[in-house]
Amino acid sequence: MSGLLAGKRVLVTGVLMESSIAFHTARLAQEQGAEVVLTGYGRLGLVERIARRLPKPAPLIELDVQDKGHLESLAGRIQERVGGDARLDGVVHSIAFAPQDAMGGNFLATGWDSVATAVEVSAYSFKSLAMACLPLMEERGGSIVGLDFDASTAWPAYDWMGVAKAALEATSRYVARDLGPRGIRCNLVAAGPIKTMAARHIPGFETFREVWETRAPLGWDLSDPEPTARAVVALLSDWFPRTTGEIVHVDGGVHAVGA
Repeated sequence: MSGLLAGKRVLVTGVLMESSIAFHTARLAQEQGAEVVLTGYGRLGLVERIARRLPKPAPLIELDVQDKGHLESLAGRIQERVGGDARLDGVVHSIAFAPQDAMGGNFLATGWDSVATAVEVSAYSFKSLAMACLPLMEERGGSIVGLDFDASTAWPAYDWMGVAKAALEATSRYVARDLGPRGIRCNLVAAGPIKTMAARHIPGFETFREVWETRAPLGWDLSDPEPTARAVVALLSDWFPRTTGEIVHVDGGVHAVGA
C-alpha cells in the first residue's frame, strides 16, 4: 500500500456533513492509505449516512467531549471496534461550538456560562481528546492536528468563539510541549472560511466572504474544503517529523497581508 499515511490509523472527529473539512480529511486520509475511525456527537444517524460516502467503511464511536465517561472510555471503545493492535497514529480535532449569545456582536454582554461552554468545547477539548487518546499513541508516538481560525485579530461578530480559538492555539502549544517527549506532535491548521454546517451558525459569515474575496493573494473558494484537508493529512504524515506547536495557515494568504 502506498500513500502518505500508508499503514496508519487515524481518529477523525467532527464529520457531520459532506461539506465539512473533517469529512474531506477522512476521505483523503483513506486515499493516502490510512485506516480511519470516526467519532460523532448528537446526530449519529446523520454521521453514519455521511460516512457511507467515504471510499471505505469507517467505524463510528460516540464522543461528547463534555462527558467525562465518554473521554475515559474512548481508548477502550476504539480497541473494541478495531480489535488487535488498537494503536492510533493520528488524531484530528475538528470540534468547536459557542452558544448563539456568545457571537454576533454581543461580546460585552455575554454571560460566563456561554463563554465557559465555548472555551471548554472548542479549546479545552483539544487537551481532553489528546489525553483520552494517549494510551493508544504513547508507545509509538504520532500526530494530533486541530482545526483553527486565525485568532491573532478580532473579527466582526466572531466574539467569544474568537477568544476560544485563541485559547485553542495556546492549548496546542502547551500540549505540544508536554507530549513532545513522548513522540507526539501537536499542530493546528488555521483555515479560511468554508461554507460548512458550522459556518451557518456564525452571525455575519458573509463578512468573511467579502474579506477573502478582496484580500486573499492566492484567491479563496469558500466551497472547497480540500486545500485545508490536504494540510491536515500532510501534518498527520511522517513528512513533518520535527514540527510541533505550529499553526499552518491555509487561507489563501489573508493572514499575511494588510487591508
